[in-house]
Amino acid sequence: MPPGDQSDAPAFDPSLLIDVAADFLFDGPPTLTHPQMAAEAGVSLDEAKALWRYLGFPEVPEDRIAFTHADVEALRITTRLTDLGVVDPERIPQFVRSLGRSFSRLADWQTRLLLSSLSTDDETGPPLEVLAEVIPMVEQVQSLIWRRHLLSTASRMALSSSTSGPSSMSIIGFVDIVGYTSRTRQLSARALGEMVEWFERVVTELVVAHGGQVIKTIGDEVLFQLDDPIDAGHLALELVERADSDERFPKVRVGAAQGEVLARLGDVFGPTVNIASRLTSIARPGRVLIDDELAAALRGLDDEFRVRRIRRTSVKGYEHLEPWSIKRPRD
Repeated sequence: MPPGDQSDAPAFDPSLLIDVAADFLFDGPPTLTHPQMAAEAGVSLDEAKALWRYLGFPEVPEDRIAFTHADVEALRITTRLTDLGVVDPERIPQFVRSLGRSFSRLADWQTRLLLSSLSTDDETGPPLEVLAEVIPMVEQVQSLIWRRHLLSTASRMALSSSTSGPSSMSIIGFVDIVGYTSRTRQLSARALGEMVEWFERVVTELVVAHGGQVIKTIGDEVLFQLDDPIDAGHLALELVERADSDERFPKVRVGAAQGEVLARLGDVFGPTVNIASRLTSIARPGRVLIDDELAAALRGLDDEFRVRRIRRTSVKGYEHLEPWSIKRPRD
């Protein structure tokens, strides 16, 4: 490689990673075609193909040997979940798509991380023994984290009594990086990546510290959810104030709304989410805008917040949106 070459190509053959991962994850090479896999799992070929597409994988020719007995077992488990009534048959596509999207992003990040961190200056790459040890370690940590989140989510739902139905009262917020588009033109790819990584890290830490949950990241924006209005107010203010004390954290704006929220497959939906998004889009840099429901919960707490009504505005879907601003109390 010429001096100064910043190519993203890995310094060793990535096929090594494929071979080791396949041996660990599937206990051997594929032995089944799509029709054979469906027959062993006891499902129709059309159903097996549909689930494969829902996972985000391309069509596989019927005569190609591309599947293992682990794939057969996954089909059987999916069928068993519907038989037990855990997953509604009509929601199987959404259930599988959600898993496919989540693990696709996770696998993409993990693979890039492995390829970059395992590369060596002399381009010889790590020995196979290292790869064989690393992949099981990643899988083990991943499983532990999932179990911890499962316990945390169950505990949170039990405490908030939110298991009674798919929807519940909640506070939804968005935090958005100001001037992100212009930053993409000014910063190098590495600097931009470091800024976004720090932004997501700090936001996640603050949300969790206030008893909330990060639902997802959307480019330069993070969607979060909380149950307590006071915690939501303090979190919003801490987010917009962070840039004043942390030069690595970009200037942001926050919008939040309180109301009924439909939780489904790890995401949230409904007018409350839409209103929070619209409020974020019209908030000035370094400011917090909230809806009238959340404002009603925070008004009167003069020792903690200054809540002020601002001019009604028209945004997509809402002709007379009534925003409120919140700030710290005056000294």
